[in-house]
Amino acid sequence: MTTQDMLDDRYGRVRSPRRRAVVTALVVVAAALVGYLAWATVSNSLDSVDVDTTGFEVVDEHSVTLSFQASVPAGRGLACAIEAQDEEHGVVGWRVVEFEASDDHSRAFREVIPTTALATTGFVNSCWVT
Repeated sequence: MTTQDMLDDRYGRVRSPRRRAVVTALVVVAAALVGYLAWATVSNSLDSVDVDTTGFEVVDEHSVTLSFQASVPAGRGLACAIEAQDEEHGVVGWRVVEFEASDDHSRAFREVIPTTALATTGFVNSCWVT
């Protein structure tokens, strides 16, 4: 009998192949989870859109001209929801605009939003890759 066997027998320790299998399974599950989270993070960032409103002009009580720029992955189309609000933050104009794919990463746009009443602001609500 080896020294390790004598110590295990003395202190009641039992070496179990089941324990080794459980530890191995936990390591495999943890590695798979880390791999999945890394893949999800990278795939979400590939389709991310960054948009900034650069200005707006209230033309009259029936329209607002909105200027904005968007950074989108090259070769991908873009759709944006743009809106105009009145002084009480009520939506008085709203529209979805779609843009064709382009090789440019950053592009500038100028769009007119038709309104039902006098607006005091115009902005980009959200954008997404199409």
